[in-house]
Amino acid sequence: MDLHLAGKRVVVTGASKGIGYACAEAFAAEGCAVLLCARAPEAAAERLRAQYQVPIQALAADLSRPEEREKLHAAATGADILVNNAGAIPSGGIADITMARWMEAWQLKVFGYFHLTQMFLAEMRARKSGVIVNIIGMAGRAWKPGYIAGTAGNAALIAFTCAVGAEAQKDGVRVFGINPAVTRTERMETQARFRAAQALGDAERWREMLTGLPFDRPIEPAEIAAMAVFGASPRAGYLAGTVVDIDGGGQFKG
Repeated sequence: MDLHLAGKRVVVTGASKGIGYACAEAFAAEGCAVLLCARAPEAAAERLRAQYQVPIQALAADLSRPEEREKLHAAATGADILVNNAGAIPSGGIADITMARWMEAWQLKVFGYFHLTQMFLAEMRARKSGVIVNIIGMAGRAWKPGYIAGTAGNAALIAFTCAVGAEAQKDGVRVFGINPAVTRTERMETQARFRAAQALGDAERWREMLTGLPFDRPIEPAEIAAMAVFGASPRAGYLAGTVVDIDGGGQFKG
């Protein structure tokens, strides 16, 4: 299926690994020019340059800092698609995370998404075209007290995405989100180790935290990327103001 994305200019944050890298690769495979933004994105960009004959840029930035977000926006003015993905909210309950750590984490994922959307959306609305994809997370839907900062942050991003998307469509801009459940990334292991240490007293038993998943496996990053690429394409031209849950039906399991 031709997704009619060839030549589009795409920005992906948190693009050096995991879901972000998978998104960057999927857009490159469709013929897009891709800018990878992360703290250290060059190695990932080199891998894509070696595989795909499309323009690939890398921009090193700490998107928890407002001035670094502004630097990204200045470097990517005119982008057709923005994929907000950068984030590293820690596991832990209400008593486990200091307010300083909580605020630091939200500066990257929650306020980072807000700020980048604000900047890129303004120019997209002015030219009456563009797509913003927010990679959020199922904890915002299926609440987890043991991941309280992520649950609250993701819930805020779900509401933000739906509200902004409902309005932006009036100017021809689509904003939608994706909620991945447990996805096979380094972050998955980090979170599973934290839970294993708390529940079992042994972080090395982290694989025991991943039993009972739908289809008996985590999601592959490429599966989230495929949804992001299709959703951002003209083929999904009526997808706006909503967040798609990709959890294998796990939220409805008894």
